[in-house]
Amino acid sequence: MSEHKLTITVICGSLREGSFNRRVLKAMEKLAPEHWEIHHTDLSGIPLYNADTESQGDPPSVTEFKERIRQADGVLIVTPEYNSGIPGVLKNALDWASRPVKSSVLIEKPFAIAGATPGGGGTAQSQAQVRQTLLAMNAYTMPGPKILIGSVHEKLNQTTGELEDEATLRHIEKFLTAFEQWILYFK
Repeated sequence: MSEHKLTITVICGSLREGSFNRRVLKAMEKLAPEHWEIHHTDLSGIPLYNADTESQGDPPSVTEFKERIRQADGVLIVTPEYNSGIPGVLKNALDWASRPVKSSVLIEKPFAIAGATPGGGGTAQSQAQVRQTLLAMNAYTMPGPKILIGSVHEKLNQTTGELEDEATLRHIEKFLTAFEQWILYFK
């Protein structure tokens, strides 16, 4: 595997600081190769998409979000599932990133998607909707392996809140290795 530096932008589809998906993201960061430079995005300040607002120029939070994606070698999305679907804040951010359509920062950008939920579905429906949005923008979304963590609350250390399930951590390692190979395929 290549040891040259890769810039990875991470997007968490949950705004809550202590969310299950942020905990999974923290585990991923610990397991990520040392040559990855990881940059976080903040979706909390991104306004609802409005073409009238866009016609006045992107708000600073949108400009920063797009720039994080533009500068990345790959983008990792870790998202919950709300009511069998994609969180509104994540869909809104991707809608902003899709503009302008012909020069969107999403076009031909390698992506990987992961998610965790206390339920049994492991965010499969949410991830499918994220994939659909990225497909519409000609992003390169890694087909697998998938990270669909169900019953996540049972896989966390009850004292520290950290993900400690060994089988899940091994699967995350395989996922991260595959993501690096996916990114390098398009470089």
